[in-house]
Amino acid sequence: MIIIRVALPVPLRQHFDYLAAKHLAPAVGCRVLVPFGSRQLVGIVWQVAPDSSFAIDKLKTVITVIDHKPVLPSLLRELLSFAAKYYHYPLGEVLISALPALLREGRNLADYQPLAYRLTSTGKALDSTSLRRARQQHALWQTLQQSDLTESMLLQQFSRAILNQLIKKELVTAYPVPAAPFEPPLQLTKGLQLTANQALAVTAINQAQGRFARFLIEGVTGSGKTEVYLQCIAELLVKQQQVLVIVPEIGLTPQTLARFQARFDLPILCWHSALTDSERLHCWQQAGSGAAAIIIGTRSALFLPFMRLGLIIIDEEHDQSLKQQDGFNYHARDLAIKRAALEHCPIVLGSATPSLESLYNVASQRFIHLDLPDRATGYQLPKFTLVDLKQQTLQFGLADLSLANIRQQLSLGQQVMLFLNRRGFAPALSCQECGWLTECHRCSAFTTYHKQSRQLICHHCGASKAIPRQCGGCGSTQLVPLGQGTEQLEQNLQTLFPDTAITRLDRDSTRRKGALNSALDDINSPGARLIVGTQMLAKGHHFPNVSLVVIVDVDGALYSSDFRAPEQLAQLLTQVAGRAGRGGSQGKVLLQTQYPEHSLLQDIIQNGYAAFARSALLERQHTQLPPYQFLALFRAEAHDSQHCQQWLTQVGDLIHNMPNLQLLGPIPSPLERRAGKYRWQLQLYSVSRSVLHNALETLLAQLVSWPLTRKVKWQLDVDPIDLS
Repeated sequence: MIIIRVALPVPLRQHFDYLAAKHLAPAVGCRVLVPFGSRQLVGIVWQVAPDSSFAIDKLKTVITVIDHKPVLPSLLRELLSFAAKYYHYPLGEVLISALPALLREGRNLADYQPLAYRLTSTGKALDSTSLRRARQQHALWQTLQQSDLTESMLLQQFSRAILNQLIKKELVTAYPVPAAPFEPPLQLTKGLQLTANQALAVTAINQAQGRFARFLIEGVTGSGKTEVYLQCIAELLVKQQQVLVIVPEIGLTPQTLARFQARFDLPILCWHSALTDSERLHCWQQAGSGAAAIIIGTRSALFLPFMRLGLIIIDEEHDQSLKQQDGFNYHARDLAIKRAALEHCPIVLGSATPSLESLYNVASQRFIHLDLPDRATGYQLPKFTLVDLKQQTLQFGLADLSLANIRQQLSLGQQVMLFLNRRGFAPALSCQECGWLTECHRCSAFTTYHKQSRQLICHHCGASKAIPRQCGGCGSTQLVPLGQGTEQLEQNLQTLFPDTAITRLDRDSTRRKGALNSALDDINSPGARLIVGTQMLAKGHHFPNVSLVVIVDVDGALYSSDFRAPEQLAQLLTQVAGRAGRGGSQGKVLLQTQYPEHSLLQDIIQNGYAAFARSALLERQHTQLPPYQFLALFRAEAHDSQHCQQWLTQVGDLIHNMPNLQLLGPIPSPLERRAGKYRWQLQLYSVSRSVLHNALETLLAQLVSWPLTRKVKWQLDVDPIDLS
């Protein structure tokens, strides 16, 4: 017997020793099924034949060795080990989270080997008239007469039901095929003509092939960042190297995929949460075998195995969606930089509104800055106009000036986008008699009125209930919507513009499968149209027919306790505004506000995002906020508010004795109660990353044994983005 050390998906920061027969001894990175208390868990072998502190007769024996080869290659294990240490998260849970769901369940990888299909001897001898009444079956039979087909190729042309019918008739049989690296293209589709700045960016990135280099492309909306990506990728595909493209939202994936497929006739796969477990495993296998040339995915695509990774691209690198907010709180952008270093390949971050962290890295000469200050088409950037709501008459929340501009653009056959970052019909229902508001009984928040589904829904915890008939305070039946959401705005626009097509783009309207693509197709069709939506509209979409953008309510985010709020608002305004004027004459952006004199709005309008970001960085330096200090956030939640406060106070008492650390808290979270639990937080700052992480190591080693730890649910977030 031999001792192996296994990392298990349990919330304990340690490994576990087991015994395995020498002839079955798995390699590091393989999966094993082991007993753990009354359960059986799938774990990852982390060490073979370590020095164990336990007597051999005290160790349990491995139940099953699942893999003969590592499912996590050495480079990926090194990345995940770094991530677990940096974010102070249990290694076993980090390792298992990097695997597709079917592998986490302990499924045998051999059962999911790629298949190809061919005709059986009966199928080859079949008379051509035998299937003439079943046209699809006959067409598939004819296709297989010419050559065998892989499963992915076959299912692009025929349904699985047709395939299964021929298999049932014993006319077709399947056989496993080893995945092979993709064949480099003999000829690539010629790219667009580059501007001088685009050409400089492509040259700089191509010269960094084969070595680690960090690039930040700061390009205004419509400057052609995607074309730069495509031309850099083309150079690598010829050398049979793979490319990983990470996008922040699943909604961007189909749009990006279509553009890449139009350029490259090679295997391009998607990776996101909407895929089935089988589809995700297939993508995982194709990446690891080198069969996939390009993977386009959301943040967890970072953990896919690659045979020959030559370039990593993070599009919209500023986006908050790149940070995992639950459980393992990693930031895909930051870990992607670490992976590029391990892979010895360049990484490209792209955005029209780069994060202050990335701009700080440019100033510190850690990143190479590539500037695209002009639109690739030569069209001018949109013109901003502040609409002072105090000086205007409002109709359905829209100022007279806004409505006049909307009518003018629609009369010219143009499209108009109206941005309102509140979905639903109204933020709450209010009683006209006593002022009572519909509140969530589990959160410190109001429930949003959704008229179409006839429900009140809390957007924080997901709780829903039917619309009440009477006021919960005085019993009155005079309940009216308070405020406006996208659902109500769409209804009001139908009243104002009955002859104009309207498309709404938010999480509610795109929930159905295929709804997002259908909406995007409608938007890209010519003719006058009104587009209503939330921040989904700001995620890099190209709408060439939009000439006017109206930001209906900009004031909600102007005054916030979060130090990141000005940066996030400036990014959102710039990104939304960038949808205007991309296909013709100069676009126009109207910002409806009660505070036109606000310094942030004036800075964005007068100087643009680049100037705002530099001044915001200077402000962060003066106040010693990230990125000039490093931040870790302890969150605690419990049914008893005092338990949270007491537990965080204990954490704070320990930190007070540590040098070079600053504390803020314990303080209630901005949303103090969510899903029935009270929430508190403690912010921990240090100018030294090593000092901060050493302090966290000391804290984590001690707080596990505190009796109060059992009464609270706590979380450590390193480099937090969301302080709510």
